[in-house]
Amino acid sequence: MSKNIVGRRFDLSDSIRNHISESIDGLDKYNLTIISTNTIISGDNKNKDGVSLELVINLKDKNTIVITQRDKDVYSAADNAINRAQKALRRYADKVKDHKVMSFKDMGADAEAVLDLDTDEIELVPMDLELHKPLDFDEAIEALKAEKKRQFIVFNDYDGLMRVMYKRADGKFGLY
Repeated sequence: MSKNIVGRRFDLSDSIRNHISESIDGLDKYNLTIISTNTIISGDNKNKDGVSLELVINLKDKNTIVITQRDKDVYSAADNAINRAQKALRRYADKVKDHKVMSFKDMGADAEAVLDLDTDEIELVPMDLELHKPLDFDEAIEALKAEKKRQFIVFNDYDGLMRVMYKRADGKFGLY
């Protein structure tokens, strides 16, 4: 992870740089791939003794997390910004962890049991391909008139686009 700490209208001492750098190193505990962090410390023009700290964290899977903190002391502004960054990273890490997709390796013995099926017990049922062939407009109307259970039919129109024809309550046919 690359760290960039910059002061604008503010003189950065080595102790401030070390404090912020060590605090940023503590953000690695959430097991997220942090590509880079940029910390910009600005002296406020309105308040001679006020400081504005902006922390930008670039993550691998998410665009950026930007935290802006204002305070009179640069150390308290840095600590508050790092605390807010920890909270944001913890929320994101929990979100990523909760939305994990299970693979066959994660299933373990259950996945292997599916592969050990007895092929002698499998019964194949032939299908009537006449029901599943592509229909044109006239065939779709005739099929819907003949059907009592089915309410809609998908077919290809004259331009080759998929369309849906359905029976309406008044006995007419609708077309999507």
